[in-house]
This record gives sequence, C-alpha cells and structure tokens, in this order.
Amino acid sequence: MALHLILLLMIMGAFGTEWSVKYNQQEICALKGSTVFMNGTFTHPEGLTVTETFWTVDPSEKPDLSKSPDYSGRVEYLSTKQKQSSLKLSDLMKKDEEKFFFRIITNVEKERWVGQPGVQLRVTELHVEAPEEVTEGQTADLTCKTTCSLTDPTFIWYKNGHPLTTKTIKNNQLHLQTVSSEDVGSYSCAVRGSQHLRSTAHSLRVRYLPKNVSVSIRSSGHTVVGFSVTLTCSSDGNPPVKIYTWFKEDGTSPVGSGHSYSPLQSGSYYCEAQNEHGAQRSDLVPVDLNGHSVILYGAAGVGLCGVAVLLSGFFWMRRKRQSRNVDEPDYVNTGLRVKSPDDDSCGVNVYENVTA
Repeated sequence: MALHLILLLMIMGAFGTEWSVKYNQQEICALKGSTVFMNGTFTHPEGLTVTETFWTVDPSEKPDLSKSPDYSGRVEYLSTKQKQSSLKLSDLMKKDEEKFFFRIITNVEKERWVGQPGVQLRVTELHVEAPEEVTEGQTADLTCKTTCSLTDPTFIWYKNGHPLTTKTIKNNQLHLQTVSSEDVGSYSCAVRGSQHLRSTAHSLRVRYLPKNVSVSIRSSGHTVVGFSVTLTCSSDGNPPVKIYTWFKEDGTSPVGSGHSYSPLQSGSYYCEAQNEHGAQRSDLVPVDLNGHSVILYGAAGVGLCGVAVLLSGFFWMRRKRQSRNVDEPDYVNTGLRVKSPDDDSCGVNVYENVTA
C-alpha cells in the first residue's frame, strides 16, 4: 500500500503539480473604447512540449479569441518572455464583460491546461453626477462616476469643452465654492491618458437674482405729431424676470409696471427687475418730452419728404419777396432753424422749431 502511494505521488509530481498559470490581475476595470492588457505566466511538467497557447472566454473547449468573429481585429497576443503571454484587447465594448482564461495545448492529447481562476473584465463609462440646479452663493460638488474601480485614475474636468485649471479637483470630484452665474455651463470629465473617452456632458443651471438690468428707449420720431417715448426694460436672471416695476427719480411709488412703459412727463426714470431671488434696478434714464416741439400741425396725411419740399419752397419765396422790398440778409429770424440735408433722407432742407 505504501509503495502504491509513493508511485502515485511521483506521477503527480511529474505531470500534475507542475502545471500553473498566474495572472498579474484577476479583475480589471477599463473604460469603454479603451485598450486593456491581460498578462499571465505559466509552467508545465517536464517532458511535455507546448504546441499552442491562446486566450479564451470559457474554460471548456471554446475557440481562440483571435479566431472569434466577436473579437475580429481587436485581439493581439504579445509574448516577451518564455512561458509568458499577454492579451491586448482593443476598442472595448460593454459585451466584452467576460472572464478570460489562458489555455495551453501540448503534444500530449490529454495534457492541456486552463489557467484558473481567470481574469474578470469589467467595462465602464464615465458619467457626471451633479445637481441640476444650484442657487448662487451655495457650494456644489460634481462627481465623475464609474460602475467599477479604475486603477489609479487621474480625473480631468471640462467646462463647455475646455479644461478646468482654476477649480478644486479632489479624486473624482469637482468642487465649486460659492457658486455664481459664471458657473453656468456644460461639464464633463475624463481620465488622464484617455482624454478622448469623455463622459456625456452635464448641464449645470444656477439660480440667481436679476443682473445687467438696463433700459432702452424707442421714440416715434422728432417730426411726427403726437411724439411719444417708450422705455423697455431688459435683464438677465434665473428664473427669468417676469415682474418689472417703473419709478420716477425721487419717487417712492411706482409709476408703471410691465416690460415696457411710456412716460407722460419729462424726467428721469428707472426700472426694477424682480424674481424669486431678489431685485435689481437699472440706471436712471432721462426723458425730455418738451425738447421735441412739432410744427406740422396741418400736415396730416402728407409724407415727411413732401412736407419738407413744400416748406422749402414756402420759405424760399418768402425770402425772395422780402429781398425785393427790404435791403437785408437772405433770411428772416422766424424762430425756426434750417436743418441740413444730412439730417433727413429727403436731401432737402427741413425746418424745425428751435424754441423749447
């Protein structure tokens, strides 16, 4: 009995216990679209000759990866030393999440080996986890997330496609201290060395009180009966401003409301824009309704150019008659001044009242 046990141990020593495959990593996490390397070393019993080595995704009689249509053009075997094999797998896909095994074929039909436990491949993508909105003055943390743990990654952050170099980045987080409206934008992340494999963009919105409140002026023209001025208030705010209130200088009560306002008196006016986060006012805008007196009271229905031509003829004839009777210059002080042709598109002289 003892002799039989010794012989069995000798046979196991010659053909069994010397088989081994050791993997550098038993689990690998890699980015979708990247390239991964799996390395292994092996030993085999003396007296056997290795005829073929390859990688497969099944410990049974599955084919060589390099001959599988699913891996066509993406598999490369690299061997730098004897009894060592490396698998290079490119352009990773989500369906590549498998367990990979190294197989050894020898000149003895029954002496084949599959390295256990194999290498588990995990394939992940980057995505940004962050609040959709944040209020101005608060802090915000944006996290670059993966479904498995990458090996010693260095994360890079982008805003509107440009690398961020002035913000605080710690591990996989981007920290925004005292958020302002300038932080509004589209954020994405990547891992150094694989910058081309960025995450999908995340849009960050910031709620803030109205900014850049300004007033624009639109008038009906300076030679048209019924002269009027319309003031329009504009601003930038989130949420958008819907409440506009108009005030006259030194006044405490509103004189109007709404996006636009038409004052009835001369003076200086400003608007106040308000949303749920606060209010801001514009600068004062002077309005002078008295400085645009109109003299064409009987010209209703007559075009501006036609009126200008009629007036030019009228004053020309008047000057001519006066020059025949009175020896004085070719103009009369009528309280009117002559506007140059450049002032109007008609190309003729037009007159306007110069009195206040």
